[in-house]
Formats: sequence, structure tokens, C-alpha cells
Amino acid sequence: MSSVGSEQWTPDSWKAKPIKQDVVYDDPAELEAVLARVATLPPLVAAPEIDRLRAQLRDAAEGRAFLLQGGDCAECFDYCNPEAIEDKLKILLQMSLVLIWGMRLPIVRIARMAGQYAKPRSSPFEVVNGERIMSYRGDNVNSIDPAHRRPDPQRLLSAYFHSASTINYVRLLLDSGFADIHKPEAWDLGHVRNGEIRREYQTIVNHLTDALGFMGVIGAADSRVQALNTVDIYSSHEALLLDYEQALTRPVSKSHDQSPPVSPGRRRPYEPSTPPRKQLAPELCDWYNLSAHFIWIGDRTRQLNGAHIEYFRGVHNPVGVKVGPTMEADELVRVLDILDPLFEPGRVTLITRYGAGKIADFLPAHIKAVQATEHRPVWCCDPCHGNTTTAPTGHKTRSFDAIIGEITSSITIHRGLGSRLSGVHLELTGEHVTECTGGSQELAPSDLPSNYQTFCDPRLNYEQSLDIAFKIAKVYERERECGQ
Repeated sequence: MSSVGSEQWTPDSWKAKPIKQDVVYDDPAELEAVLARVATLPPLVAAPEIDRLRAQLRDAAEGRAFLLQGGDCAECFDYCNPEAIEDKLKILLQMSLVLIWGMRLPIVRIARMAGQYAKPRSSPFEVVNGERIMSYRGDNVNSIDPAHRRPDPQRLLSAYFHSASTINYVRLLLDSGFADIHKPEAWDLGHVRNGEIRREYQTIVNHLTDALGFMGVIGAADSRVQALNTVDIYSSHEALLLDYEQALTRPVSKSHDQSPPVSPGRRRPYEPSTPPRKQLAPELCDWYNLSAHFIWIGDRTRQLNGAHIEYFRGVHNPVGVKVGPTMEADELVRVLDILDPLFEPGRVTLITRYGAGKIADFLPAHIKAVQATEHRPVWCCDPCHGNTTTAPTGHKTRSFDAIIGEITSSITIHRGLGSRLSGVHLELTGEHVTECTGGSQELAPSDLPSNYQTFCDPRLNYEQSLDIAFKIAKVYERERECGQ
């Protein structure tokens, strides 16, 4: 057990608290059998990797790094294939390289993948073809197929193995040099319709390739060049189903590895895991959620006396909290007091999601409330969730202009209050889908049906995601030129 806060914490102490977005299964015995099996399976990530991420998020909280988090709104099991994984990694890597150039800061890369299989819903039921059926809750609960909406515990096992396969392939790619994506042929700007914007983007790409080429000419093939060949990619998901998360919450000796943590994408010699749990005295261990490096609490499950806050306060992972217009400033401080009682910089990432038209009404009060405390969170802008609309075609969509507008407003508001935006959280895909309007492709609402694939929320496509990176890079490049 850990003693975190005023009450004793255990991996199952959340069960004594009221819970939102819970899933009710027809056969509790089958659920228990599945969870018992998950609890015996190997962890999906390692404690030293999580410690490494904690250190990098501390840097982000203190202005020495910038967080880029992105991926699908909700993964489906079918996304566990080489092409989809490669596409997602490629766009995250290319975006991070553009941001490094514009911001002159290291980029912390967290993917919404290898576990983002559950989704909260506003209602447990929906109407499909005139019939009232259970809502789709994500592939680890039920099927998108209306004929198979019964929650199935066996899907939790499927979620584990699909997560394991995805993480294994990511490690293989990073070990094989996939992160070496700064070759000129990897940068295709043919999608940019506006000639002036294309020239701006091409100027940045030319600067990047020239700088990398110069480093090669002078023989700077040391750690700086190696850092561009292999990078850290961390996994993340919303920890919605606490039974599953508890099954992958494991005690790790506080002296588990005092050497510098090894990147998730780099090999290390095999080392035995921690001693059996029964041999670990409570005061000598920390509890890690080993289903992912980073987990977050959604806007619907952040009740102060709720099960999710209770679970999150005891795990050693860095954690995120979605912050929207319904969160009062004093409530935000109370959440931080519970999750970050030791005032550790970067322990909590505040993922703000207001909407471009509301951010000025809510973000300043939230910043000021946190500034009045000793907490130093990572301030991260989620510009997608608050900017969802319905197009004339009937498709749920998001406007690129609204998304970039919320990001730039966030940067400006933070700067004006002596704070700093330290990250962005995006729903994106590496595929060429047509789900959001605008961007350098100038997608119109009428273009949405041409390749609309999401079964949940609309995602930025490959080109629009790269647009976001270029736009942010230009903002910070102008700041440098102005000496700010």
C-alpha cells in the first residue's frame, strides 16, 4: 500500500467510491475470471520508461521541453496493423521535428495508441435504425456492430493482446531506424494548395534538411544525430475501465533501477523483474500502472470524491486531467491537491478543452488559480474536443481554423499571464481521411463524404496534422525574431 493523501491507498480503494461511466456485465463471474487472467500477464510497459517520461514532463512543466500528444479518438482492434501504426508514428515524428525547429526545445512524444480502446458516452443507449440499443463503448467493451452491443469481458483480453502487439511493433520500428525520417523524400508538400503557404512550409523543410546535412558533413554523428535516428515514443490512453487498469497495476521496488532509464525504443539486456509481490513491503514499493506510460482522466469522470480520482492519486505514473468549461477554478486546485500532494513539477498534465469561442472566458481563471498554489503542472491545449460541429452533410466535423485558433489563443493567454503553454493534445491520424474541414488542402464540408472513416470523433488527417505543426512553429519562430 501507498499512503498518498489523507487516506490509505490501495489498488482497489477506488471501489469504495462512486463511479461514473462504469460498464455492467451480464456475467460477473466471467469478468472476474478475465481480470484474474490479465493480472497474471506480463506488464505492457516498464517502470524505468515511466520514470523517464516523468523526468521529461518535469522539463515540460518548467519550460525546458514541449509535449506533443496525438492519436485516434478511439482505437479499434483493426488499427493494429503495420500500415496504420507506421502512418501514426510517421506523422508524430514529422510534427515533432518541425516543432523542434520552430521552438528550439526537445519534444516529448506521447501517442494516443496501444490501449485507447474505451470511450465515455453521454448516454448508455442510442437509437440506431429506429431501435434503442446499448451505446458503443469502444472495442474493449462491445462492437460497433449494432447486433453485438452486449458488453463482453473477453474483449478486455483482446485489448491487452492488441495493445501488446502494437507496442511490440512500435519498439521494432524504433529499433530498426524508423525514426530517421528527416530524409528529404519523406516530406511531400504537394497537398498544400495555397502557393504562399507552400513556400513557407518549404522554407522550413529546407532549413531542416540543410541543418541536418551540415551536421553530417562536419561529422557530428554523435549523440545529437543519434537522437534524430531513434526517439522516445510513449503510449497513453484514458484510464476509463478501472477493473482493467487495476489488473495491470503492479508494485515496483523503489530501488528497481537507479540507472538512467532506457528509451522505450532501445534495447537493453534482460534484467529480472521485481521480486514477487508478496515479498515487497508496502513502504519499499511504488505502484505503477503498467498498461501505459501515461494515463488521463476524462472530463466526465473527474469527480473529487469519485473512483477515478481515487485510483489516479495512488499510481506512480504521470497523469493527465481533462479541464473544460464545467470545471470551477477552486475545483481544479482541489484536484491538483489530491493528485499532486508533493508539488512535483510535471506530475499532472492539465489538458484544457474549451472551444475557440470559450477559451478566453475560462482559461485565465484556471491559470490564475493554479499560479496561486505551489503546483507546477504541464499546461496542454486540447483544441479538438471543444470545436466539434455538425456539417450540412450530417457528418460530425471540426474546423481547422477553430483548432488552430484555440491553440494560438492559448499561447497568447498564457504569455499574457506570465505562464506558458507546454503542450498540445490532438486527435489525429496518419491517414488521408476527410473528417475535418479546412487546412492547407482547403477541405470543404462537401469533401467530407469522400473518405470519412471515423466511427467516433473526427480526426485531423496527415496533411492537417502537419499544418498544425508548421503553424505552431511559425508562432514560436516569430517570438524568437521579436526577442520574446
